[in-house]
Amino acid sequence: MALASSADWCYQSQVPCNNHSCTGPDDWASVAGACGNTKQSPINIVTKKTVFDSRLSPVQFTGYQDTINTVITNNGHTVQVNLPDRSAISGANYKAQQLHLHWGKKGGPGSEHTIDGEKYPMELHIVHIKDNYDSVEQAIVDPSGVAVLGFFYEESQSANKKYDGILNSLKNITHPGTNVTLSAVSLDMLILPHNELERCFRYQGSLTTPGCSEAVVWTIFEKAIPLSKAQLSAFSDLAFSDGTAMVNTYRPVQLQNGCEVYHSRSYVFCVSTALLVSSVFTSLYILAV
Repeated sequence: MALASSADWCYQSQVPCNNHSCTGPDDWASVAGACGNTKQSPINIVTKKTVFDSRLSPVQFTGYQDTINTVITNNGHTVQVNLPDRSAISGANYKAQQLHLHWGKKGGPGSEHTIDGEKYPMELHIVHIKDNYDSVEQAIVDPSGVAVLGFFYEESQSANKKYDGILNSLKNITHPGTNVTLSAVSLDMLILPHNELERCFRYQGSLTTPGCSEAVVWTIFEKAIPLSKAQLSAFSDLAFSDGTAMVNTYRPVQLQNGCEVYHSRSYVFCVSTALLVSSVFTSLYILAV
């Protein structure tokens, strides 16, 4: 979700190799002023401090089961897949625009959001905008114009065959600015079964790259998507715009500044934070603005 020039900012993993010639996360506010505001994402979700909200009923999806042919791109910061408008959040008037991912290094910690301080190997963001807008750039003028559904990943013993299409595509988009057709994929293939998505968190936050606009309703799902170590590691074979390895593509967690985080009725506080996996966005309802 880069709405500032991609040449103006970079991730922390790129800063040492650039002799500080690119602007890392600590200084993003110099690139886009909103990055220094008080409702920034990602955050660390402290489960014991979340607030129950009865409006957080299970997310209903439209068009997620549809098989699509689209394009997957290395945009110099991540991989992005454009999505058709017909994929949407039912009853919430949000339509899908794109998905992208954030990851670590060779399957190491790489999620943007954390749960009770725990970082997961990768995080998927499915970006939606209100129906009355035509782009993310238009939607960010509205404090609830963007809804992001997000999911954590966890390492599994076996490969997730549903990800074969994306993993095979990575070999052809190792360099920034390259893209390839991604065929016969659906959003349902990439997420968990809908009946496993009942537990979630929600809060009002921002884009996690410059310009960091505070226009995002985040829904962060608890349960993680399984990928093998080799599948998680494959994303580290891509390259940033500066030619360095595309690793640790996440913004550090931001101060919460009193922002309330809500949890769904079916959420149960677990002793093991390893059970608390998955993140990102949605909006079955809109937080008051």
